Amino acid sequence: MDHWWTTTRRSFQTLLIFLLLPALVSAQQVAPAPAKLSAAEIDLADRVKVDSIRNYVTALSADDMQGRGTAQPGGDKAAQYIADQFARLKLTPQGDKGSYFQSVKFRELTWAPETTLKIGDEEYKLGPDFVPVPLYGGDKTRAGDLVFVAYGLQARQPERDDLTGVDLSGKIAVVMNGPPPGISKKSWDSSGVKQQILGSLFQRDVSGIILIQNAQEEHPYAELADYLSRRQIERADGPGMPGFIPPIYMVSDATAEKLFTKSGRTFAQAKTNAEGTTFKPYGLKQSAKLVLKGKTTKGNGNNVAALLEGSDQKLREEAIVFTAHYDAFGTAANGRVYPGAADNGLGVAEMLAVAEAFTSAPARPKRSIIFLAVTGEEYGGLGSEYWVGNPTWNIKRVAADLNLDGMGTEVYGPVKTIVGFGAEHSSLGPMLIDVVAANNLLIIPDPMPDEKAFYRSDHYMFV
Repeated sequence: MDHWWTTTRRSFQTLLIFLLLPALVSAQQVAPAPAKLSAAEIDLADRVKVDSIRNYVTALSADDMQGRGTAQPGGDKAAQYIADQFARLKLTPQGDKGSYFQSVKFRELTWAPETTLKIGDEEYKLGPDFVPVPLYGGDKTRAGDLVFVAYGLQARQPERDDLTGVDLSGKIAVVMNGPPPGISKKSWDSSGVKQQILGSLFQRDVSGIILIQNAQEEHPYAELADYLSRRQIERADGPGMPGFIPPIYMVSDATAEKLFTKSGRTFAQAKTNAEGTTFKPYGLKQSAKLVLKGKTTKGNGNNVAALLEGSDQKLREEAIVFTAHYDAFGTAANGRVYPGAADNGLGVAEMLAVAEAFTSAPARPKRSIIFLAVTGEEYGGLGSEYWVGNPTWNIKRVAADLNLDGMGTEVYGPVKTIVGFGAEHSSLGPMLIDVVAANNLLIIPDPMPDEKAFYRSDHYMFV
């Protein structure tokens, strides 16, 4: 899931090179060049078995896998299961010290129950009422008068200054989670203005920041709160967030209403007022207290890597890498398990089925093939980022990465439509067109360009 605070924290995203859509998607066929699969290619494709994929998904999403959480016991169990499949297929270990495993050290952040929000004399509940944005720079207790600054925007186009004439030192800034009317979400997301707004507020020495919804978000508060209440993972060797960052809370609409009860305006009126370019910041005539407490622990996860050596004396020095992330969101503190059958038990199962096909075929491919099941994708492609930075194969001799990141769309019926996300950036593009033509399929443009899918999975770390 792509949220702007995740992007702020790290340039996070990634994606599939091919997303397979069900036949019900309406499409206009792109005229491909005539193409035909060889007998060996047809034989290899026939060796990819649906039953194998089903069995792998069932095993990976079973209760005893506990959601395959990064740096959790369920994740370790899933990694061992994948390594066992590689061993069964007699693939060569391609991890650390002759094993299938490449160790990746992580740092885990969870919100402590002491994390609270108090407005006036009323205290609010973590999760249903508010949730911290995970730009965590250490435990803090901050209090101050509430000041509404609309979008916190200072811009020439459109011309507006939401911070004009206001002293925010020691205050808690109440900010609309943009974009404001007149600015497209695409422009808002790509401009970096959200990071600039936070930076400007930090420089003004705010005591804290409260983000409120403007009813234009793609995801409702309940969905965001569910995501942000989960544990957060980052690489242990990462820099972490600087200590000067104040608490930043996102609140529900019901909580937002309470912020304005003494201001002389309702929440709805405040939102309307914020749309005007002549907006001036004003105090909300009450104070708030933000107590932010996080618990950080260290953990370990593993990428799982195996090699099928190529048959050509020269070309086997190059490798095609198949990637698929095996992590899901694991088990939450409240005991909820996220099985992750589609995202991404399915992708790992497809990769294992492809490995089965290659190892059972009468002839080996000319290039070597690396099968790489990575961890930590749900937190920003951390496992693939680590492998690319610490490759177990010469990274300059990687000819291509084919990433399998399932969203479940493959399971609804025969695949007849394909979107080649990022194909225009790759020399694989013409090959995709040939394969599509040979299978009488359709290629359509990205139907969801605002999702920026090309940047949102493990292949992008190779890019």
